[in-house]
Amino acid sequence: MKTDPDLYSSDLHTIKRKKINDIVRIVLFASTTLSVIILCILIMNILNNAFGPVAVENTVDPASLTQEGVTLEELNADQLISLLEEHLSTGLIRRYNSEKPLSERSRGDLLDLVNERIVKSAVVQSWSLGDAILRGDEIDAYFLDNPEKERQFRSWIHPKFLISPQSSVPEMAGVRTAILGSLWIILITFLFSFPIGIGAAIYLEEYARKNRLQRIIQTNIYNLAGVPSIIYGLLGLAVFVRVLVPITSGAAFGAADPSTANGRTILSAGLTLGLLILPIIIINTQESLRALPDSLRHSSFGLGATKWQTVWHHLLPNSFERILTGTIIALSRAIGETAPLVVVGASTFVSLDPSGPFSKFTTLPIQIYQWSARPQGEFRNIAAAAIIVLLVLLLSMNSFAIYLRNHYSKKRIL
Repeated sequence: MKTDPDLYSSDLHTIKRKKINDIVRIVLFASTTLSVIILCILIMNILNNAFGPVAVENTVDPASLTQEGVTLEELNADQLISLLEEHLSTGLIRRYNSEKPLSERSRGDLLDLVNERIVKSAVVQSWSLGDAILRGDEIDAYFLDNPEKERQFRSWIHPKFLISPQSSVPEMAGVRTAILGSLWIILITFLFSFPIGIGAAIYLEEYARKNRLQRIIQTNIYNLAGVPSIIYGLLGLAVFVRVLVPITSGAAFGAADPSTANGRTILSAGLTLGLLILPIIIINTQESLRALPDSLRHSSFGLGATKWQTVWHHLLPNSFERILTGTIIALSRAIGETAPLVVVGASTFVSLDPSGPFSKFTTLPIQIYQWSARPQGEFRNIAAAAIIVLLVLLLSMNSFAIYLRNHYSKKRIL
């Protein structure tokens, strides 16, 4: 039977544990709240720069291009072609016809050419969404002092922004080339790192003897997962761009592009990012295999299955959703990398879409970095729009990972 001092000590211990528990709960809640606030501030800052009023100035007044009382916006395709032939040089018309005959272009494309080459609408001043709310009087005063400038509210992210190539004019610039470059690189990264990573993890977890050599290899894999990404960029520059240049440039296959004969191609970038996420895939696959109960292996061996049959028919199917989820999360990290791609040779300005693994390339992060470094405010606006595109792409990949995990989990249960 406990004495009074023992009861008193037990009560103090209980009160102390309860206080510690309350403090931990408050700290965790504060950490979660702070994380949500920082995320909201980040998203609001991006949205703030992606929308807002602009001042547009035209070199040629659109009203002067009316024909027989019909405004520029209402002209048909033949009338727009006549305008282009009247105001543009013969050499420029010949260049446009060589790319795609004007007669075969849609009315919308012809109207864009008229606005770009004849009207030459240019944004001379832009404001953020916050400026429109907080500094409305200053903006109104600007347009009163400059009546020749047209006031517009612009969303810098729009369908044309997604399908237009890079341009030196922010109003005409788009992310099509950058999106295609990112998708090409991620495809090569996946094809390179996924089978090698899973194969290495299966060997280390199921076949390799648990000796000193295996522990050294395992320790190095954990260390490689934490190496800064720019180190992988230097490795890719030394190995893929310089040593393996006949392969990465396409010269060994007779598919080399003269502009990328130095090996600074999509293939080099994809292989470099493949090395970057390879340790992550190996570790994730090993953890997925370790999570399976040993009874699953013993049951398979008891029925006479070999080691490989056990791995192929039982271990991989039961851990596939975890492996795939971890792989897509690793790819999400790779798609947002900038430093290793800059070292390997990503171009900051590419207006031609990549046509294969041996093409020059740029990616969305590289494009965002290049635009945000420009002094003009309009480039920061389209950089914010490109960030939104990148976030949507990342969220789509992560959502796809969640869908696959749930799909295979339900399939395994059934």
